[in-house]
Amino acid sequence: MKKPEILSPAGDWECLRSALSFGADAVFLAGKSFGMRSAPKNFDDNELKAACELAHSMNKKIHLTCNILPRNGELAALPDFLMMAQDCGVDALIIADMGVFEMAKRYAPKVARHVSTQAGVTNYAAAKALYDLGASRVVMAREIPLDEIAEIRAKAPKELEIECFVHGAMCVSFSGRCLISSYLTGRDANHGDCAQPCRWKYHLFEETRDGQFFPVEEDSQGTFLYNSRDMCMIEHIPELVKAGVSSFKIEGRAKTAYYTAVTTNAYRKALDAYFEQGDPFTVEPWMKEELEKISHRAYSTGFYFGTEPGQETQSGGYIRHYDNVAFCEKSVDDTTSVISQRNKFWVGDTLDVLPPDGFPFLIKCLSLENEAGESVDSAPHPMEILTLKADRAVPAGSVIRRKRDVSG
Repeated sequence: MKKPEILSPAGDWECLRSALSFGADAVFLAGKSFGMRSAPKNFDDNELKAACELAHSMNKKIHLTCNILPRNGELAALPDFLMMAQDCGVDALIIADMGVFEMAKRYAPKVARHVSTQAGVTNYAAAKALYDLGASRVVMAREIPLDEIAEIRAKAPKELEIECFVHGAMCVSFSGRCLISSYLTGRDANHGDCAQPCRWKYHLFEETRDGQFFPVEEDSQGTFLYNSRDMCMIEHIPELVKAGVSSFKIEGRAKTAYYTAVTTNAYRKALDAYFEQGDPFTVEPWMKEELEKISHRAYSTGFYFGTEPGQETQSGGYIRHYDNVAFCEKSVDDTTSVISQRNKFWVGDTLDVLPPDGFPFLIKCLSLENEAGESVDSAPHPMEILTLKADRAVPAGSVIRRKRDVSG
């Protein structure tokens, strides 16, 4: 069995560095246009070239999203964008629209073409047809079960790669094609500007009772009709591998560098452990626990096994057990490091460190100094550079988090 690729998201440079440092084989990201996430900073032309150079220096790849569903007026700008992408050195374009797919063949012929999940590939005939048209990879629709993915793998050309989402937010609409945001807010989800109205609270009005609304079901938190749970497949690495999945894709280009680091590391370690140990395989508890240390909705296995409910009816928000409080910029000695603060913490706190080698450990914060060399009792200012003394070394590149109080 060939080991699948770990494909991680990056919405900015910090996320890119986290993905590469914590074990991604490839990173998917967007330029300043034609990508399905408009909220992240994304990468301008110079940044995209630098991202490719950095990834290639580490023998890793960059996949560029070009997966909006463009209107007529947007097509004129595509040739220059595609040629720019090829000149920057991107390894693959992720494409949803067949017109864009053909234009990429003409204007970026050296770049592999991957078919986006938004194309809704659900059967081997579609996969084969796309391969015949020049696709080197198809990203499976998230709505099909794992046994059908295995059948697609068995009946599609062996050279065609199969990419599947293994972790992250799920969309209630088929393969992400949704008009709810456009109807309710004017923000077009198919151009990367979804307002996520599926996460909102909804109530029922009765026409003769003006101004009175009623929850569709009794719940103090409101009613969530379309609110998908997050996907988490870390306990099912063997099934994904045996189904023939070529690439494990982690959702989250709009999420933080901390999220990218933790999820990338967990799936990297779990996948490597499976290939080292073989069957029978059970993922180590600490790897699952890592995925509880990021903000997430209740987890499910999505549609892969067709049995677990995929909707979260109690809350539209996130579960947060930990806060990312800092990144380690430099390790000075066995007790001292220079950190960049992200959330408040205090001297005396027990902190949880995830280093680039991927195995978490605890430290005690013994003291803090600001850039002026003054001792401080806490780190209250986001992005402040501080010197941290602890009871053991913190490697450069580590993420540092603090477990929330029960009341928090």
